[in-house]
Amino acid sequence: MAAAQNRHYVEIVSKDWSDAYVPSETNGKSFKDCICEAFEIPKKDNYTYKAHGQTTLDITQKAIDGKRKNSLHNWYHDEEGQKASEPPSLPEIEAYIALFDPSVSLPKALNGFKANAKANTIRSAVATHLTSRFLNKTQGLLPSKKDRTHKNPYLSMWAYSCRELEWAGPWPNTRYTKISHHILPIFYHHFGCVVPSYAALWVIAKLAQPARPSKEPVRPILDIGSGNGYWTFMLRNLPLEGNMLPLKVYPVDNAASEYRFDWLQDAPTIKMDGLNFLKNYSEGGFQTNGGKGCVLLLVYPQATGDFTESLLRAFSGDTIVVAGTQTQNGFTAFQEEMVDEWIEKNLPEFGLTLRMPLPSFAGKDEALFVFQRKKVEE
Repeated sequence: MAAAQNRHYVEIVSKDWSDAYVPSETNGKSFKDCICEAFEIPKKDNYTYKAHGQTTLDITQKAIDGKRKNSLHNWYHDEEGQKASEPPSLPEIEAYIALFDPSVSLPKALNGFKANAKANTIRSAVATHLTSRFLNKTQGLLPSKKDRTHKNPYLSMWAYSCRELEWAGPWPNTRYTKISHHILPIFYHHFGCVVPSYAALWVIAKLAQPARPSKEPVRPILDIGSGNGYWTFMLRNLPLEGNMLPLKVYPVDNAASEYRFDWLQDAPTIKMDGLNFLKNYSEGGFQTNGGKGCVLLLVYPQATGDFTESLLRAFSGDTIVVAGTQTQNGFTAFQEEMVDEWIEKNLPEFGLTLRMPLPSFAGKDEALFVFQRKKVEE
């Protein structure tokens, strides 16, 4: 997409994003209609989207229109992939979506999600799974319940996909899910690999705040492997509260993967290898110095090659944040184990202090992990 179109859409998102860009019976727009309108794509577009498969907007719309045809909605299955449950009800789907409302307190929302689930339902299985994976050893890091709104186009489109694809959240057998849906590659290209919830963005913003805001600078956030920059864009535009200092986010990507849309215009992506950036980057008085004094952010780090391991071992800062899979499907970070298991075995100087669910696309099980360097006395 041309730079002028990029700027136009970013302007729409930052000021005028509304449900007019989200498919619904109310506005009578299809998924293809909304993507074309929002990103100014011609209706005859034949671009091939690639991500663990390939599709076009036309093919994707046909798959959506086919509903459950060819088992496309078979998210709730046994270990062998055989159907284990009827699709969830709309109230179950809405209850899952509501977990990521910007106004909620996530711990309380999870408790309510489980407490109000009827026995032997998909919601009950999802609630049990999510609460069992939730871990919080921090104080004051998660946002409290507050009447707030937050513009997050990806979250709006993700919520639509949950309703359309009959998805009410991950359960234990999600680790065995082999299928995906044609919507996902389009999400990848236009928004990113995983949805940042308000709570996740808030956590990262809080981790970047110094202990003494009046005397110390904000901790730079190093978004390495930033893709098309959606997480950086959302962090840079996150409404802050109280005496929180403005965030400094450095998006870094080697441009090995193609994205159809670039979210960053004012301060573009730094195009270089992540390890070289961590060790050698210097600009305007800022030096990475191995990441000392910084927050390392890895969003959906690749599980192949040594990208994740090399960065984690080279990082000399105190805080690591990873957005990726929290189930053993080998989809992010490491193929044989989850990132928290790997860090526990290989970087014992870091401890897992927070693991919280992220909005997961149908058939996926995503979470935000926070690792912090242990104090010497520990």
